[in-house]
Amino acid sequence: MTSPGAHEPDATVRPAGPGGPRQEPGAGDGPDFLGALQRLGYQSFRPGQAEAIEVLMQRRRLLLVAPTGGGKSLTFQLPGSALPGTTIVLSPLIALMADQVRALEARGVTATFLASTLPGPEISARLGAMARGHYKLVYVAPERLGAPAFRDICRRIAVPLIAIDEAHCISEWGHDFRPEYLQIGELLADLPRARVLACTATATPVVRDEILSRLGLPADTPQIVRGFARPNLALHVAEEEDRRSRERLIDHTLEAALGRAPGARPSGHDAEDMSYGTAIIYAPTRKVTEQESVRLVTRGWRAEAYHAGLEGPQRDRVQARFSRGELDIVVATNAFGMGIDRGDVRAVIHLAPPGSIEAYYQEVGRAGRDGRDALGLLLIAPGDLPLRRRLIERGGGDDSPPAPAVVEHKWNTFLELMRWAEGGSCRHDAILRHFGDEGEALGGCARCDVCRQLSAEADDDPEATTLIVRKALSAVARIHRRFGLQAAVSLLRGAADERLERTGLVNTPTFGALRDHDGPWLLRLLRRCVVAGWVDFTGDDRPVVVLTDIGRQVMRGAVPARLLLPPRHRPAAKDMLPGAGPLGHVPKDRKTHEPEAVLDAAALALFERLRAHRMQVASRDGVPPYVVASDRSLRDLALLRPRTRDQLLLAHGIGPAKADKYGAGLLEVIAAAG
Repeated sequence: MTSPGAHEPDATVRPAGPGGPRQEPGAGDGPDFLGALQRLGYQSFRPGQAEAIEVLMQRRRLLLVAPTGGGKSLTFQLPGSALPGTTIVLSPLIALMADQVRALEARGVTATFLASTLPGPEISARLGAMARGHYKLVYVAPERLGAPAFRDICRRIAVPLIAIDEAHCISEWGHDFRPEYLQIGELLADLPRARVLACTATATPVVRDEILSRLGLPADTPQIVRGFARPNLALHVAEEEDRRSRERLIDHTLEAALGRAPGARPSGHDAEDMSYGTAIIYAPTRKVTEQESVRLVTRGWRAEAYHAGLEGPQRDRVQARFSRGELDIVVATNAFGMGIDRGDVRAVIHLAPPGSIEAYYQEVGRAGRDGRDALGLLLIAPGDLPLRRRLIERGGGDDSPPAPAVVEHKWNTFLELMRWAEGGSCRHDAILRHFGDEGEALGGCARCDVCRQLSAEADDDPEATTLIVRKALSAVARIHRRFGLQAAVSLLRGAADERLERTGLVNTPTFGALRDHDGPWLLRLLRRCVVAGWVDFTGDDRPVVVLTDIGRQVMRGAVPARLLLPPRHRPAAKDMLPGAGPLGHVPKDRKTHEPEAVLDAAALALFERLRAHRMQVASRDGVPPYVVASDRSLRDLALLRPRTRDQLLLAHGIGPAKADKYGAGLLEVIAAAG
């Protein structure tokens, strides 16, 4: 087998196929991996596992990105059980640690875990056994890294491997940042001879670079990205402003996905049918979880709420009932789901967008883990953008506001989700591109709402699009820092509005400039301008719109208006769901539509070179990679291949200040690529 590690320094490893890991180079007969595999209860490797272990053994470093349920744990459990010494596994999920330890011990592998939930004497006893070399694997919560006794034992015993689970937590830009993870780099420095495996289910290229930087690992550390394609998931996004319409859509979705009406209990042969299962509904607040669970119970569903405000025993009871199949639906905040391993979740519904594509895909990915058809529905509303901006600028609720770079990053990650939600291309392929897993792109899944809707849509005329966008931006310029998006809609429609009368805007050429379009369509258009970076909001309690510098250039025609217009006629949201036809129905006249350019081989190679340069600059300046440039900026640069500073400014996220500070280096990398 050719080693997947033999790549350019910054290349992402893409495993080629099944096979068994070689013995460790130079280790003679080496550890008996196949024997260890059978002792752990497996007869063969799942796709990608053997390759990951081989890279880890040969290169001694690996960043593994694979979805939840993709078998990442075997890549450290197998070497840990076979290699001499004690493997350290760092994980923030205490319940999952306990489950894995029990499973390992049942297979005859000595293992334990250390966490703050254990009493002091028990921790001392386990540390003593660890010091004597009793355990093959020790699972450790990140807060234990600050304990001198633990660190001292690690220095004195043989540690062949350190595995970091949920590695995105080490990145302050990750969707689940935990400061304790910043101590891991110190532990690795203490144990330079140990192999290092960092695992995560959700990490974009910029977060992967941040993980390597924080861990102190070299830029040429192999990275394996695999398994993000979930073609059994039918992904849908719907905008329903009216409360009753939203409730009807939720009810329709649940009945379509679960294959039964509220109160119906499958029995006999029906109980084995693929439609039988459960659903998870993610709500934005604790109050909404309570309200929605009560509503569903009144309709006849077996539903309960789950959030961090409940007492521990009550949360445990809800989770246990869910695991045993005693609930049809759990309505929860994002506190629910970590470590959940139930295969027959038929639907995941989001009542509001989470903070990023990473968070969304991890949560919606809890549906259909058995490989059977499942549904993900994300509900959005016009107020999502200004509300999220306000929450981001408030930060964690303490007196000190977040740093501007943090606000910018979190806002841009939310805009990436909203850009995805606006549609325009296959939802599966857009997510795969986001995670850098383009090798698994489906070329259109034919199952998501966008693929089904695009079959009835004609391509937009670029010149007509540019004219419409420039008119829309001129309306924003008129109300700049004065009113919100609805005022811009009224201005474009030429509608009666006291604010426009009072400020004299009814007498401007923009008044009624797009009167042929209705209000909802214009609002969707303006939201697309927001996610494109042309329009922004202030962070006040009553946010008003701002025309950005790049938006002003688009309005004036200095920068092209690269935007897919919203469809003129939107089908009813419920008609785009699987309940309206066979799940995964493929329209006969399906067409593809790609508003976001896909990187060809040459552009992808340049993107990787720019990533390597970004890591070098970030390490030199002591800043996160995102401060240098975002992934989207690097993708634009790889496509545009600018040669001058003015051309550099055409890329997303590259303003004058960033061009002055980092532009010369970026242009040098692009010029060197030819």
